[in-house]
Amino acid sequence: MAADRYRLYSETDLLAVLDDMARQTAALLDATPTVLLGVLRRGAPLADRLAERLRVHAPWADITRLDLKVKRYADNLELLHPDTALEEPDGVNVMGRRVIVVDDVLYQGYSLFRVFEWLATQKPASVHAAVLVDRQRHRLPVRADIVGLTLKIAPADVIECKVPPYERDFAVDLWRPGSA
Repeated sequence: MAADRYRLYSETDLLAVLDDMARQTAALLDATPTVLLGVLRRGAPLADRLAERLRVHAPWADITRLDLKVKRYADNLELLHPDTALEEPDGVNVMGRRVIVVDDVLYQGYSLFRVFEWLATQKPASVHAAVLVDRQRHRLPVRADIVGLTLKIAPADVIECKVPPYERDFAVDLWRPGSA
């Protein structure tokens, strides 16, 4: 059986979703300096896009952009690390700042949990998660405060967030892997 792919959201759709995420984020902001922490890979360009929209919705906000490399799965969802790997960045100071962790998909929660674990040692003022897609299949007690889309799909199905520069189109696709 062949795999099937379906485009769920196009770039036009996602621009409105990002705008909504920026409004959700702006509602959390105050005078506390804020760090938008993009989870590499696709969380980083999403954080850039969110920062751009925040300049419209909260132009007064003091926002810094940083990235963090966290990896558990390859892009094809092959398990790479039995424990979620996190590379601690050099010279990152989030102490006393509001940190908003930006990622593409919240699935089981392993990556965000590992980031929250690391952030707890850095003494931020507060930590929030922003995800483009929440699948609501969490295995760990992790939730996102800022959610673009909530998609409840079959466990075997895969949500693919396509985010430039890693892909040509900005889109969300559903992939139904076929059986060999």
